[in-house]
Amino acid sequence: MDSKNIYFNANRATWNEKVKVHAASEMYNLDDFKKGKSSLMSYELDALGDVKGKSLLHLQCHFGMDTLSWSRMGAKCTGIDLSDEGIKLAKSLNIELNLDAQFVCCNVLETSNFIEDRFDIVFTSYGVIGWLPDLKPWGQMIAERLKPGGSFFMAEFHPIVWMFDYLDGKTTMKYGYMQDEVIYEEYEGTYADENSKMISKEYGWNHGLGEVVSSLTEAGLHIEYLKEYDESPYNVLPDLEKTKSGMYVTKDRLYPLIFTLKATK
Repeated sequence: MDSKNIYFNANRATWNEKVKVHAASEMYNLDDFKKGKSSLMSYELDALGDVKGKSLLHLQCHFGMDTLSWSRMGAKCTGIDLSDEGIKLAKSLNIELNLDAQFVCCNVLETSNFIEDRFDIVFTSYGVIGWLPDLKPWGQMIAERLKPGGSFFMAEFHPIVWMFDYLDGKTTMKYGYMQDEVIYEEYEGTYADENSKMISKEYGWNHGLGEVVSSLTEAGLHIEYLKEYDESPYNVLPDLEKTKSGMYVTKDRLYPLIFTLKATK
């Protein structure tokens, strides 16, 4: 078995475990979501605006809360994810909430082998590209799945964030901004529930902004903008402080936490 498949299989097993923990977590707050609360954040809502009647492909959708939030706003959604447990829960939520989203279990890099449709919007967000060893096939797949004139949008943690190791309670710069070698981490708990007894075993990769942009432009997309923000909508790093707007920042605000990118075909 090729080493990348070993990495993907280990990540799938961890994400299958995470689905159970995350679905019960305060962070994901599934009860309020079921009652109508959107799981989408201001960055993506501001960027995509009115999605009513538009077809939307959500890459790496976990158990589908964001996909279903777009669906509630009138988009015709398809969500894909590596985790079969995630897709199983997404499908059951779709039925329970009487929505019309579709969900497919596959490796994001192989999306075009499973989905032939083209979409008005391809969307991905927060903690997604770090699971991919190479962004070139990712960029090509996005271009394949977009209609001419369609838009790709991503909101993602800034690559500077992934240069640090957070596991021992300290924030230590440890990894390269552009690092080809795989990063392996094994730890108890998960970002949504640090007290969980589950063991996360994860293989990941760091990708600089140059690689992100080049993978999309080389696939033929036009970059509309690339924006960087020192505020995160998620409190997923140690020692972040909450602002009046409900966002989270580092104490010194020395580096960005999030970037957003929009591209068109």
